[in-house]
Amino acid sequence: MTLLLMAAGSGSRYGKLKQFDDLGPAGEFLLEFSIYDAIKYGFTHIVLVTRAENKEFLENYLSPKLPNAIQLDVVVQDINDLPKGLTIDTTERAKPWGTAHAVWSARNVVNSDFVIINADDYYGKQAFEGAANFIKNNNSNKTYAIVGYNLKDTLSEHGSVSRGVCSVDDGHLVSIEEHTKIEAVDGEIIDTESGNTLHPDTIVSMNFWICNTSIFDYIETYFSNFLQIPENLEKSEIYIPFVAQEMMTNGLIDINVITTNSEWFGVTYYEDKAEAVNTLQRLTDQKIYPTPLWK
Repeated sequence: MTLLLMAAGSGSRYGKLKQFDDLGPAGEFLLEFSIYDAIKYGFTHIVLVTRAENKEFLENYLSPKLPNAIQLDVVVQDINDLPKGLTIDTTERAKPWGTAHAVWSARNVVNSDFVIINADDYYGKQAFEGAANFIKNNNSNKTYAIVGYNLKDTLSEHGSVSRGVCSVDDGHLVSIEEHTKIEAVDGEIIDTESGNTLHPDTIVSMNFWICNTSIFDYIETYFSNFLQIPENLEKSEIYIPFVAQEMMTNGLIDINVITTNSEWFGVTYYEDKAEAVNTLQRLTDQKIYPTPLWK
């Protein structure tokens, strides 16, 4: 089983590269706790998708820490990595093509069922246990899964957040809709773009996806069609939920929703750092993690 971590973000709201900030009791990055949990539940291949300037650093940082039996690949999300036969002038574009493109960047190194996560989120041990059990018991290449969380447990006190709001029927994902400005206002959770109130227990996706390699071909098709639209070329991005929704709509896959009691937290804003540091210290004090994390 493979764990793919998306670590190519710019940290614009955080003010620095948050995926490489020292949040753990011994200075560990947040992504190291996800890797540690994944290894505990049988993942043997770690893939990080990052920017070109961070590739060598991550290889040198993680390689000495991971057990010898764990394979590590660090791949670059390159703005010029396009579907075969397409040539696009990217000189006016500053940002990568989005999370779906980040996943597609790893197509040459991932050969098994795999989990996708954000490098700057903490998902909890039960999330990886649930994912591992799903992969081991899933007999259909057409069945994917996500780990879902309650919306109320995924907010920031310091500003709005983006969440994939899920419609779920009997444990199966019906639809997923990206909301980019959700925040708590006067005791209610509001999608500030539409003004709609969201229920606190609404299931949301935190980009914890369980897929197989069939997604790579579909992302390539989706990306090719996306690039045919001129207004997409300057700033638009392709996101995993958009690809997954289209695959479901076309009858190519169905997606199970795994709910766990896992604790989630992230570092969207720099002000979130103190709480993240305190939480990791608490989990370490409770002997859920050793310190230092890697011995």
